[in-house]
Amino acid sequence: MASSTAAAAAAQTYTYTRPSGLDDGILGLSTSGGTTSTGPRAHPHFFSGVLTQAAPAAAALIALADVAQTRYFQPRPTAFRDPVVTCNGDRLRMESFSACGGVYARLDVLEPAMDGDVHERGTTNVDVNGPLREALARVGGSDPLHLAVGAEEMAVTTLDGAVVEKKVPLPDRWLRGFAEVQVITAGFDLRGELNAAEAVRFLRSMPRSPRGALWAVRAGRTLRLSARPSSGAVCLAGPDRLRTMLPLLRFARALRVYGPVVASGGEPASSVWELELPGMRYVLTLSPQHSRGFSGEGAVLDALSTDEAAGDADLLGGLLSFEPRVEPGLLAERSGLTLARTKAALTQLGTSGRVGFDTAEAAFFHRELPYDPSLVADLNPRLRSARALVEVGAVRFTADDTAVVLTDGGERRVRFEDGRVTCTCPWWFDHRGERGPCKHVLAARIVRREATAEAAR
Repeated sequence: MASSTAAAAAAQTYTYTRPSGLDDGILGLSTSGGTTSTGPRAHPHFFSGVLTQAAPAAAALIALADVAQTRYFQPRPTAFRDPVVTCNGDRLRMESFSACGGVYARLDVLEPAMDGDVHERGTTNVDVNGPLREALARVGGSDPLHLAVGAEEMAVTTLDGAVVEKKVPLPDRWLRGFAEVQVITAGFDLRGELNAAEAVRFLRSMPRSPRGALWAVRAGRTLRLSARPSSGAVCLAGPDRLRTMLPLLRFARALRVYGPVVASGGEPASSVWELELPGMRYVLTLSPQHSRGFSGEGAVLDALSTDEAAGDADLLGGLLSFEPRVEPGLLAERSGLTLARTKAALTQLGTSGRVGFDTAEAAFFHRELPYDPSLVADLNPRLRSARALVEVGAVRFTADDTAVVLTDGGERRVRFEDGRVTCTCPWWFDHRGERGPCKHVLAARIVRREATAEAAR
């Protein structure tokens, strides 16, 4: 697997020894280059055995693929991006992102649904093609499904001696979204849980057409949709973005909803919707608005702008080994960092795609996304602009809590007070910090941090 970054998009090349397929009850998922616990592999071999729940696994794989090829906002044909698969030892995690960047999907195949041998831990892409989707759609009944995620015999060549190669664009917003969603959801809590029957009723009652932000609020043992938020509500922006859950409802055991603290009259927010299946979890994370992708949320910008967290992240990154749960306390003990610095470094690792976040277990997990982590900072235009302002000396502090930032649009005044920060620019006026800091705030923070560090020497 190779990638390169251009101004608008990175070109991703997937190279497989043969197409994935379902033959004689054996689901063979071909792998394309990735990182393992023992180093890079061209075609890693992660697992061979059986999925004890064939029908829900097949249906959930189709749902995951559907998300990857869908633009929920302004739909139009788009290139399909193969799912990212991580083997954490006791589970397989399969991730994809919608083409519009507003929906993140993950299928966790857990230990109760797996019976076989783990050959290696790590992350790769797997081939999902049209004939495979058609074959998966025919899987039914309760018979187990044999599964190979990569295989030693596949690492040679195809039957005709050729390889399967796909080239697709990976837009910057898609890459940034993978980083943003982990940081955003790390602050979520469980807000509601429905049993199987209530989950079916709730999901089947949703409006079919895209709408503005609705709110899921508790109503006895179930949830109801409201046009206005109340305390404890969870935002549901674009109910149609949950439609890939509908074919899975016949297997559903529960529906859980996660979100941030929302006060009455609050602004739209991201949310996580988790459908529990037999031995599996199918998870959808939705952006705050139907027309809004995760790439512009700005949750990662403060973490990316700190040199200390970056250095700590390098240290912690060397201690990770594709654990299904990353324990901050244990990492702090092994690294010699404080717990606070360890948690900040984990956030930094999330911004570069090296850890994901599982709301069901309220824990990070190790994985390595198939793009260069060093490119992440360059993929954030606000951070690039902020650093450019610092380099030309555009930031001047007039008091301990006030900075003036000179831009082409005039002077912008940044104020730090009572743990809050404000700016006089149009971006801040429009979003009030809800979509991360503006470039002026970032620039002022960088200068302030550098001055503090210099004074401490």
